[in-house]
Amino acid sequence: MITSYLTHPALAQHDMGHHHPEAPMRLEAIRARLMLSGLLQQTMQSEPVPVTRAQLERVHAPAYLDRLATHLPESGLYEIDSDTRLCPDSLKAAALASGAAVRGVDLVCRQRADNVFCAVRPPGHHAEHQLAMGFCFYNNVAVAAAQALAIHGIERLAILDFDVHQGNGTVDIFRDDPAVLVCSSYQQGFYPWRYLDGDWDNIVNTPLAAGTDGKVFRQAIERDWLPALEAHRPQLILLSSGFDAHRDDPLGQLMLDHEDFHWITTLAMDVARRHANGRLVSILEGGYHPQALPLSVEAHLQALLGQAYHP
Repeated sequence: MITSYLTHPALAQHDMGHHHPEAPMRLEAIRARLMLSGLLQQTMQSEPVPVTRAQLERVHAPAYLDRLATHLPESGLYEIDSDTRLCPDSLKAAALASGAAVRGVDLVCRQRADNVFCAVRPPGHHAEHQLAMGFCFYNNVAVAAAQALAIHGIERLAILDFDVHQGNGTVDIFRDDPAVLVCSSYQQGFYPWRYLDGDWDNIVNTPLAAGTDGKVFRQAIERDWLPALEAHRPQLILLSSGFDAHRDDPLGQLMLDHEDFHWITTLAMDVARRHANGRLVSILEGGYHPQALPLSVEAHLQALLGQAYHP
């Protein structure tokens, strides 16, 4: 089993200000934990190159991309909304994050890795076709999906989004696209309050009540996602991997544990083996507790490496 680990030191240059939860230390905490456990050394590590404008335009409006570039400050911060701010290096980091997603797809589709984890920031699943929000500028998983469809001959793929927040940007970009099945679990009645209602054949929403634990979460995923995945028969699995559904995360009230992230990763890998020759790319989304995040990613990576969960 070859698991590729993609990240880049310049991702730390995106900084939305003091006390912002989406902070540069997130990736350093992950790296430190994976080094300590020895898991990082078991992966094939490499760095991405920035995404191209043409790759971004597959999922984002050109005028939106121009507007982001226009707002990029020479110093300080430009506030898009109360949660989402540009610093001088934000789009450089965002381009590398989406570039990692593209490289991940290229690696698995060219059989150079079995699966990939993209340890990247800023996250992407709230970024809509022409709207930045929720800490997100470029929709990394959508860019990855578009790369698979445009370049690698993939006809059907699935995006599995487990996060305390719904992946509204991914829904916005792919609703009514029969090639892309989007399954999203999230805390019910919670941010972003968009696309929670809607009837699209390719969108599977799994809202979870505040306080939902791992047992109920697993039952809901098996009930909602597995029938849709078996019907869709995806040739590639993409994961929007959000670890802010952890019980200790400060941004939500779901009660998942590290082992639940190992479980859902294993489930996704089982689907990938049945339908996609094992091809799977995971892209980091949420996760904001400095201790819970790296431990959750450790459990996730154990599953990607084909290992049983062990704390």
